[in-house]
Amino acid sequence: MIKATDPSTALSIAAIRMLEKRGLEQGLPLMQRAGTSAAVFLHDQIKPASHVVVLVGPGNNGGDALVAAAELHKFGHRLTVVMPQAAPDASADAKHALMHWLVIGGTVMPDLPADKPDVVIDGLFGIGLSRTLDRPWTDAIQTVNAWQVPVLALDIPSGLHADTGQALCDPIHATWTLSFIAPSLATNSDTARKFFGECFLEDLDLEHD
Repeated sequence: MIKATDPSTALSIAAIRMLEKRGLEQGLPLMQRAGTSAAVFLHDQIKPASHVVVLVGPGNNGGDALVAAAELHKFGHRLTVVMPQAAPDASADAKHALMHWLVIGGTVMPDLPADKPDVVIDGLFGIGLSRTLDRPWTDAIQTVNAWQVPVLALDIPSGLHADTGQALCDPIHATWTLSFIAPSLATNSDTARKFFGECFLEDLDLEHD
């Protein structure tokens, strides 16, 4: 169930990864749950048949975004999926999400469309980002920020370090951020908070100790 984020429940990257590992060991479909919840959340915010640009990164954040794209397609929205760089080392779950998107007739573009969409899903980088970003990622982020359309960030706005809140480039400026499992420590960072927009949490039905 999606709910407003409680800042007091924020966890470190290591703690979130531990909960994620536990869920995966139990065979829980975490990526499917995350992507589906993101799609339902966004569908409730936007008009019918909206044009949604989905930014897909090289990791599981990108896999979550691809699942969301497939679900939004079912809702009748128009999807443009953009993967600025191929992800040959993606996880099995992320590769499966990409395959499913292609099987249902979806396409993947390397570049953003010329015309700005109604809304954007930011699935470039999640809580695992620890390096300074450069092109083509920064080009995509700068274009999306310039569009000034609503943005749903998955887990955390791309370009932020999830523990420290440090900006590793000019981050995505999100309208909403939907965290999975638990909010990251960056949610409580004064310098990072302005990039999050409204914060929500989907715990993916994982039990916390």
